[in-house]
Amino acid sequence: MRWLLIILITFLVGLQFRLWVGEGSLAHQFELDTQIAEQRVENQLLKRRNEKVAQEVESLKSNLESIEEKARRDLGMIKEGEIFYLVIDKNDAVLNSSSKPASVVEPSPQ
Repeated sequence: MRWLLIILITFLVGLQFRLWVGEGSLAHQFELDTQIAEQRVENQLLKRRNEKVAQEVESLKSNLESIEEKARRDLGMIKEGEIFYLVIDKNDAVLNSSSKPASVVEPSPQ
């Protein structure tokens, strides 16, 4: 009877150890639940970003005005006969006086 009690107590301690400390424990389960929640949030953000990109691609496929807008915005392109003006904030010019913006092209002397 005494051996049976010792075996049962040892078995109970082993099960309790796995419940509280080992892999699959309550702490491990909580950590996994937290990771799942974080991944779901990240997935939602990426899903929204993908939807925006898909809308932009569809717009570029079907609308010439959106192509022109993207070329103007991203590539700094202008139509023939237009004049490009770059407005610089004085505060930004003082802070960044040593570096020139990438979109500024200085005119060549003629």
